[in-house]
Amino acid sequence: MFILVAFIMSIVWSSMILMCFSYHPIICDLQYDKFVKPSFEEYILPSKKYADIIIPRGGDNDIAVDLIVQHIRTKLGQHDICKIYPNVFIIRLTFQIRGMHTLIRDVKTTKHDFVFYADRLIRLVVEHGLGHLPFTEKQITTPTGSVYSGVVFCRRLCGVSIIRSGESMENALRACCKGIKIGKILIHGEGNDGRQLIYENLPDDIASRHVLLLDPVLASGNSAVKAISLLLSKGVAESNIIFLNLIAAPEGIHAVCKKFPTLKIVTSEIDMSLNKDLRVIPGMGEFGDRYFGTD
Repeated sequence: MFILVAFIMSIVWSSMILMCFSYHPIICDLQYDKFVKPSFEEYILPSKKYADIIIPRGGDNDIAVDLIVQHIRTKLGQHDICKIYPNVFIIRLTFQIRGMHTLIRDVKTTKHDFVFYADRLIRLVVEHGLGHLPFTEKQITTPTGSVYSGVVFCRRLCGVSIIRSGESMENALRACCKGIKIGKILIHGEGNDGRQLIYENLPDDIASRHVLLLDPVLASGNSAVKAISLLLSKGVAESNIIFLNLIAAPEGIHAVCKKFPTLKIVTSEIDMSLNKDLRVIPGMGEFGDRYFGTD
């Protein structure tokens, strides 16, 4: 409604200007000062503060219109759950990523191939997760003597893996962040809902760090909620936690995001649902068993 009214008002305003210029220049100036300018300042100018975006030159600005169209297409292509939780991020789907998912989900895939393609996907998720860390701008000089305006990411960082599947993501994190500290949490399931903390070994200064929480599969979210609650009890800020997964079920995302709305989740794909045994569907089976060869 507002867009329509604003559009009509802009047409009226334009018409007034055209009518004005059809008269003698002196009369035109008088008409502009008396009618056109006051109408613009009273009706058009105040409405700008309600606009989501203002395009200079309107429909003639092809570049701006194209950027808006691309943004709308991106939003329409988002998973529905990302529209509910803006803190959930899915790495951009390509045929390469879809192909790797096809291989690691296939029950016939050998352990060697499963580990190889899982590692490739984990590396992509880790890299994407690192992109959500805070940064500061920095200018450096290149070997050619030129100045390059770049960024420096937060150095106060550590990883925390949820044993045992989460340990499969540690090598990718070490490959991206040389010398990074990695803590461990072991949580034991009790029935469908209960979770018991068995073991934890976290950096002493974890409260002052950003934390990458590692677990390749987010299913019901019970273990994740327990692990995140532990991190918060150690003084880690909720907004400083980035939870990295290969796949996630909607139920798990709901459980985590409702309880921890400022935490970020980065995953490579959101699956359909959980079955009655709380396994992700279509899923990839028991990730830890397939990765470490204990199935």
